[in-house]
Amino acid sequence: MARGQQKIQSQQKNAKKASDKKKGQAADQKTAAKAALVHTCPVCRTQMPDPKTFKQHFESKHPKSPMPPELVDVQA
Repeated sequence: MARGQQKIQSQQKNAKKASDKKKGQAADQKTAAKAALVHTCPVCRTQMPDPKTFKQHFESKHPKSPMPPELVDVQA
C-alpha cells in the first residue's frame, strides 16, 4: 500500500515539473518571436521579420504608396 502512495506522489511531482517547463518555454518562444519582428510598415504599422517579406507586403498591400528607401534595393 505504501508504494501506491509513493507512485501517486511521484506522478504529481513529475506532472508539476513538466507543466513548469512548458510554461517557461512558451514565454521564451513568444519573446523570441517578438524580438524577430524588426521591420515595421510605415503605412499600417504591421511588423515583419525580414526585408524580403517587408517588400512583398508593401508591394501587395500598399501599391500606390511610395516605396520606403530601405526597400528599394531589396530583392523580393
